[in-house]
Amino acid sequence: MTVQLRQGESQDELLRRFRKQVANSGILGDLRKRRWFVSRGEKRRMQRKRAIRKARQRRRRKS
Repeated sequence: MTVQLRQGESQDELLRRFRKQVANSGILGDLRKRRWFVSRGEKRRMQRKRAIRKARQRRRRKS
């Protein structure tokens, strides 16, 4: 990720723009996911739990 300093731009503005680009690109989230090895079975269990949680939230919002 690179950010070029614009004419008349302060260091704080440059840093703020850089952080925004990093956040929007999803780099940090990807790094957090890859921090530890997760087996296929564990991934499936996590996805199933997430799906159940989302379904419950949708049901609560409907009623």
